[in-house]
Amino acid sequence: MRGAARRPAIFASGYNRRMDVFRVFQIEAAHWLPNVPEGHKCARMHGHSFRIEVHVNGDVGERSGWVMDFADLKRAFKPLFEQIDHRCLNDVEGLDNPTSENLARWVWAGLENDLPGLSKIVVQETCTAGCVYRGED
Repeated sequence: MRGAARRPAIFASGYNRRMDVFRVFQIEAAHWLPNVPEGHKCARMHGHSFRIEVHVNGDVGERSGWVMDFADLKRAFKPLFEQIDHRCLNDVEGLDNPTSENLARWVWAGLENDLPGLSKIVVQETCTAGCVYRGED
């Protein structure tokens, strides 16, 4: 059918539509690590521009065309953002040893009941260092 609009096969009924979507959040925060060896530079108060990715896995809605509205993801993260942005992480309940790994677990715990399909939290504390948490302990 020349010139006729055809629906690509990827939209065919029954096609696997499961996907990860994510939103990136940036926080500025200070911390120190209380459990590092004596003399370690991270035992001193310092700050990072943390980059936090929140991933949700689900099926792409046949009608909506999305896994979830990115605005809903932002709304779910907002209470956590307000607790940690421009704060000393050591003063936040549950973050007395605020490593990137513990921050990722803290974010997961704060979202898991309100964000069905939560699949991964990525925390970067520098451009070249970070961690990935998938909710497994």
